[in-house]
Amino acid sequence: MTSFFSNKRVVVTGGAGFLGSVVVTQLREHGCRSIWVPRSQDYDLVQMDAVQRLYDDGEPDIVLHLAARVGGIGANQANAGRFFYDNLMMGTQLMEIGRQRRLEKFVALATICAYPKYTPVPFREEDLWAGYPEETNAPYGLAKKMMLVQAQAYRQQYGFNAIVLFPVNLYGPGDNFDMQTSHVIPALIRKCVEAQAKGEKQVVLWGDGSPTREFLYVDDAARAILLAAEHYNGDEPVNIGTGEEVTIQDLAHLIADEVGFEGKLVWDTTKPNGQPRRCLDTRRAKELFGFEASCGLRRGMNNTVQWFQANRQAIREAHL
Repeated sequence: MTSFFSNKRVVVTGGAGFLGSVVVTQLREHGCRSIWVPRSQDYDLVQMDAVQRLYDDGEPDIVLHLAARVGGIGANQANAGRFFYDNLMMGTQLMEIGRQRRLEKFVALATICAYPKYTPVPFREEDLWAGYPEETNAPYGLAKKMMLVQAQAYRQQYGFNAIVLFPVNLYGPGDNFDMQTSHVIPALIRKCVEAQAKGEKQVVLWGDGSPTREFLYVDDAARAILLAAEHYNGDEPVNIGTGEEVTIQDLAHLIADEVGFEGKLVWDTTKPNGQPRRCLDTRRAKELFGFEASCGLRRGMNNTVQWFQANRQAIREAHL
């Protein structure tokens, strides 16, 4: 990777965020000397003029588009319109101006939420269009999936080199632990840690615990993105994950064990479960650019819990 990235100017949208900061670190480790991270307060990528300024100021050879408006089930329901519009406009405009500026390569990060609600498990890339996504996150998922349509159309008409990756839910140190917008792992960790600290006897969780999910450690996700940026130049979507499925109920018990919470886990079945099952077929990523996940769920969870416990006070203050 050193020779590939060393002479490239790389713009990383969302580069100050959870995944983006790890991608930036790994880019530096692989010899990239010119990395530019546009900040949202300076470049609102929903606005076309800001996207044009980004290309003027950043002068990229490669754009890694990781920025997104996203949250858990509750946030997706409360912000369905905003999440659809903002994600659609960011991806569409970044790719269009990249095409106009003859960008060398555009790497787009989509989402597993784009898959149909009842996709056969494991999810194969060929099934992306086999039905409508799960209702609570469909607007977000469809907005991100439009990047695949655009990338394929632009490759066909303009020869534009855009690739689109579909990762599972990410987790790890530095994740979003805001209870209003976080995904399931940071939400469960925070609930269990705070319940233990307060001496509470139970934690109430959404749904019935039966849905399954797949989770990818953030360092593995960053590695996959850089491998794809270097080695993959095709028009087909590519899943990024571990290929390992776990129920939310088993996940909750794993987190409780890691935290040391010995109280009861109570399931609020009036709340939605979300998609029934999620697990990816990850063979295409291995075949096309040699990616395989290396961090198992228990080790990754231990790292994440330790990070949250060490930074808990700062996180609480930031969310007051």
